[in-house]
Amino acid sequence: MKKIVGYLLLISLSLSMGSFSYGAIVLPVKNKTAEPDPSIINAAKAEFRSLSKNERKERIRNVKLEIKHLKLEKKAGRTAKVDEVVLIILAILLPPLAVYLHQGEVNGKFWLSILLWILGLLPGIIYALLVVTDSI
Repeated sequence: MKKIVGYLLLISLSLSMGSFSYGAIVLPVKNKTAEPDPSIINAAKAEFRSLSKNERKERIRNVKLEIKHLKLEKKAGRTAKVDEVVLIILAILLPPLAVYLHQGEVNGKFWLSILLWILGLLPGIIYALLVVTDSI
């Protein structure tokens, strides 16, 4: 649902900003993850097997810790620092879309962002930047 609303908002905003000379808009398709090269996997397995028992335990402990951190970041809504940079750029270009993607739902902040963006581009951008950077 979030993707559909995001795409519709993006399409409507881009259509309102100018005319297009082509007739169709292409939406991105989900990329299927490619299988890694089997030789790389076999080399990694061989390297792991060549480690001592203590080194294996340490690596497994580090991986579990990293997975735990990733889950906490995902639960908090931040999957990577790149997301924040992309949202900041998007907040400058299309403030309501950035607020929607950051909030994950259509709520009061989203509607206020649209209202401020319609009333003036600069207030909409400032508000979106404040929301995306969690200043408010």
